[in-house]
Amino acid sequence: MVLSDILKNLEYSLVQGSLETNIKDIQYNSKLVTEDSIFICISGVKSDGHNYINSAIENGAKVIIVEKDIEENFKDVTVIKVKDSKVALPIISNNFYENPSSKFNLIGITGTNGKTSVSNFISEVLTNLNHKVGVIGTIGNRLGNEDIEVGLTKLTTPQSNDLQHMFKIMKDNNADDVIMECSSMGIEMHRVDSCDFDVAIFTNLTQDHLDDHKTMENYKNAKLKLFFMCKKAVLNIDDEFGREIASKMENPYFTYAIDREADCRATDIKITSKGVNFKITIDNIKKDVYLKIPGKFSIYNALATISTCYILGYDLDKIIEGISKIEGVKGRFQLVSNRKGCTTIVDYAHTPDALENVIKAAKEFAEGKVITVFGCGGNRDKTKRPIMAEIVSHYSDFCVLTSDNPRNEDPEEILKDVEAGIHKEKNNYVKIVDRKKAIFYAMDMADEKDIIIVAGKGHENYQIIMGETHHFDDVEVIQEY
Repeated sequence: MVLSDILKNLEYSLVQGSLETNIKDIQYNSKLVTEDSIFICISGVKSDGHNYINSAIENGAKVIIVEKDIEENFKDVTVIKVKDSKVALPIISNNFYENPSSKFNLIGITGTNGKTSVSNFISEVLTNLNHKVGVIGTIGNRLGNEDIEVGLTKLTTPQSNDLQHMFKIMKDNNADDVIMECSSMGIEMHRVDSCDFDVAIFTNLTQDHLDDHKTMENYKNAKLKLFFMCKKAVLNIDDEFGREIASKMENPYFTYAIDREADCRATDIKITSKGVNFKITIDNIKKDVYLKIPGKFSIYNALATISTCYILGYDLDKIIEGISKIEGVKGRFQLVSNRKGCTTIVDYAHTPDALENVIKAAKEFAEGKVITVFGCGGNRDKTKRPIMAEIVSHYSDFCVLTSDNPRNEDPEEILKDVEAGIHKEKNNYVKIVDRKKAIFYAMDMADEKDIIIVAGKGHENYQIIMGETHHFDDVEVIQEY
């Protein structure tokens, strides 16, 4: 594609070179640059793309997009200057890949908890309707059963050039729908700009990512931006922020709830170890719903799914049939068989609200004790560590404090922060730094009627200790016992 076409709708100045250059690729990572590429310089927290211009040119870049003044003149290279490279990248990527997200239903999901589960619920329901469905998110990117690998980073919401490239692949392979998790940082860093969202879903808002956003207000405002990019919204109005979004919406929106009147509301709820039964009322129609995954949070995930598929125009009975077939998501309230015979649950819960929901869900069908194994990640928001410990100590019968991903922090120091929130008078906890030993300790003490929750890592199959990544899978450890 000719450079002048790629730069449409972008404010820029031509520093040197020609706008008639033919372009074959767009990259922000100099290592991935090939012949006739655009290299766009992004100033990040850890590195600055402007420092890698020479490397990009050596690899074949014909166009350099900068946001800073550069003194050097580059032979046979076009240089474009923009105000903000992060804003420019989604515009040029969308142009280069010819607006692929306009060719299918694009569903964006944001919220602190539930994004992965809701995206997979919707995927399963639409697949049951014989749709070809793409999913982009925390546990991978795929179209149908085929994984899609683009770029080097493993972000919940990919960088915008990788994202638009994935959209192009999905469009070319006849995707009907694409469901994407939209992280707060992905929205804030403009990765989802220039996406043609048919529906945006809000699940909930609780404390998380304050290491990035600094305040809850900033975190909330990052999420809010998605709802000014969509044609329609689906909002959880049991959450205060969901009601706030509704009050600010200019486009149509559809609400769901359990505790108050909504466009789609669940009532007559029955929760067992085998799943949940409930009734929904939607447009004055009442229907029975069954879902194989226990817990009140599963009902919220189902309501988001039903509401989204319904406003997209699909048959309600078919949607509910699809809900009944959902098996669940790896690392999300995943029941793991083991030699001990006790109920063991692996869950990604790594925020205060998610932990509380998981433990409460387990207690709804527990016949014996609830034992929770958990830790807190290193180099992340320290303020939530004692809050999470207080929740686990309060709702669990026993808790095993251990390591999550310590990253570059001392695991012992993390556990000190966590321990500050424990109800010590209950004498219902132990500290074991080694995560495998901690899981085995919980298994040793459990009886057949007890429930063990191993929280924090979910689908992850690694542990980062002092900056080094080691293989570690909670499910494998439980099954090894």
